Amino acid sequence: MTYQFHPRPPNNLKNKVIVLTGGALGVGQSLVRLLHSSGAHVFFGDVLPESGLALEQELDQAESGGPRVKFVLCDVTSYSDNVKLFETAYEVCGRVDHAIANAGLGEQGNMFDPALTMDSVRQDPGRSMNVVEVNLKGPLYFSRLASVYLRQPAKNGGGKVGVQDKSLTLVSSVAGFREDPGLYVYTASKHGVLGLMRSLRSALSQSKPYPIRTNAICPWMTTTRLVAGLEDLWSKEGLPANSPEDVARAIVAVLSEGKVTGGTMYIEGGRVWNVEAGILATRQEWLGGRLEADLETGTRLMGGGSHWVENESSQV
Repeated sequence: MTYQFHPRPPNNLKNKVIVLTGGALGVGQSLVRLLHSSGAHVFFGDVLPESGLALEQELDQAESGGPRVKFVLCDVTSYSDNVKLFETAYEVCGRVDHAIANAGLGEQGNMFDPALTMDSVRQDPGRSMNVVEVNLKGPLYFSRLASVYLRQPAKNGGGKVGVQDKSLTLVSSVAGFREDPGLYVYTASKHGVLGLMRSLRSALSQSKPYPIRTNAICPWMTTTRLVAGLEDLWSKEGLPANSPEDVARAIVAVLSEGKVTGGTMYIEGGRVWNVEAGILATRQEWLGGRLEADLETGTRLMGGGSHWVENESSQV
């Protein structure tokens, strides 16, 4: 049971303040352009200063009273860089309305290379672990900051603009909910992003004074530099592919729609399905009534794992 989501053109993002990572190229650049054209103020981070600054200079309309576009040099694996990104938006506009953790890195090397020997396996797989740093550590840092900045009252003249809808969007991948043999570290990291959304959605929905909607985006084949060389093979098989603009439209629609929360939005050929809704709706069927009941009771008794922190503190 999967529910199709039909993206609509955004109609309520004017003057909204949006922070995102990985905005210089690919899906991120398409996001910046679409959000800007919708009238939002966009603050985006990336490690590519030339591309980032060029995009800022092309789009920023602050001097004419139009929407702001600001590039912030940001390595998502650096906590202080993430702080700088959020703080820039907050200081300039007085609030943050939506946050999108978009930056990602493809598989780097082969961590489980069959050619590994007793000698070579002793070498630290640092290149592969960079994927975990960007794809999972980055969203953890970003989400921690978003959970605080999104619930801050407006300051410095950043007054209320319509309904105070707040959201955190985490970009995962189809590899976040299925296996992709060979993409060992990428798949593990993107599963982690989906797990992060699932662990945050309930808590952030109860955030005060503003509830925060939390969703994950899981695109399938998207024609960016991550899949360079696969396009012809894909086309020959007749498989649908996303353009960066397709994925950007889906993300912006989730922001603009204002109701989707706790969703896992699978994107294929520009079409979008909320696969999380189907998983939750059918859980009793595939898990069974007794196991489902026990799971719910156990989850309630775990209480969000707060006792783990308490027990750890008592042992210090």
